[in-house]
Amino acid sequence: MGLETKNDIRDFVIRERQRCVSDREWKFRLRGYGFAIRDTEQGRMVTSLIGRGDLCTLGAGA
Repeated sequence: MGLETKNDIRDFVIRERQRCVSDREWKFRLRGYGFAIRDTEQGRMVTSLIGRGDLCTLGAGA
């Protein structure tokens, strides 16, 4: 998939969000790629489902 940097991951996640009609669909699709979204005080955080922890932040507006 070529997701080697935080920017690659962030771009992929945002691109997937643009393809979805709801947050629920978006989060479901991301699970298929091994990612999850976690809401924090700093904004949304992209996390790994395979144990690599937090990967990058999407910010408050994402």
